[in-house]
Amino acid sequence: MAKIRVGIIGAAGYTGGELIRLLITHPEVELTFMHSNSNGGNPVYQVHQDLINHPELIFTKELSSDVDVLFLCLGHGNSKKFLAENEIDARIRIIDLANDFRLVKDKAFKGRDFVYGLPEINREAIKTAKDVANPGCFATCIQLGLLPLAAAGLLSEVYTTGITGSTGAGQGLSATSHFSWRANNIQAYKTLTHQHLDEIQQSLHQLQPLLPTWAENKEIINFVPWRGDFPRGIYVSSTITCDKDLAELNALYQDFYKEARFTFVSEQPIFLKQVVNTNLCVIYLEKVGSKLVVHSATDNLLKGASGQAVQNMNLMFGLEETTGLNLKANYF
Repeated sequence: MAKIRVGIIGAAGYTGGELIRLLITHPEVELTFMHSNSNGGNPVYQVHQDLINHPELIFTKELSSDVDVLFLCLGHGNSKKFLAENEIDARIRIIDLANDFRLVKDKAFKGRDFVYGLPEINREAIKTAKDVANPGCFATCIQLGLLPLAAAGLLSEVYTTGITGSTGAGQGLSATSHFSWRANNIQAYKTLTHQHLDEIQQSLHQLQPLLPTWAENKEIINFVPWRGDFPRGIYVSSTITCDKDLAELNALYQDFYKEARFTFVSEQPIFLKQVVNTNLCVIYLEKVGSKLVVHSATDNLLKGASGQAVQNMNLMFGLEETTGLNLKANYF
């Protein structure tokens, strides 16, 4: 079988860099080009300095049609702009890491039809998809914690808090991404208005259709995100009212994820170091009275972005889902 020829648009950013790191060791991939308008002609290691042992990798400003799949690692809203300004051969598959095509109302664009790329609920659709919209980082972590409840018709109003590392803000510096601000500091932001809320509710409604939708102006998820003082990872805690006992709920979760290759339900309390630098999601349930708390943790740049994008590519091209993604956490 010929290797999958891959191009990356926006290769100088965090998600682009993570894709390069994953794909240069992927046994079924030939990394054809890494596009960057601001770094064209420069060695990749001048931006992604941990790739100093790969001096052969060079950014380009030129686009090539000699690829099988194109990863779009652009800022939100820029993927539509890129596709509007550039003619991409219809045979080339696209995996978009921005939020441009995640919602059903936005999935059709220039003759393309994007499938929402959360394998835990859309695996079969992804396998036959021409184009995939990769989920958001917080959206992935929150959804994976709640999907089994939605599938069982158990969801009601959810109160969620989640903390994310500084890489979730992207590579461009802002007042709240400088080390001097982040160190020994946390802050709530986008309280109840985070941009991932719509895609979360869309997936939950897919499994539990009788849930009120955002279109009815009835929010199911009350989400307060926090900025954390660490580089990468997401830890989420979601609280709902649920009358089922803990043993039954754990069995429900284990059964829902029995075929999942990267999502695991733990019988012990979870922590961020279990997932950082991996494509894993780990989940832990706690119950006090009628209140259920679902904890979930992921790496925002891997399962929350580039790792999940490679997982989707594997499914689209008929590969074993874990190919190139057998990564171990840096536990110590």
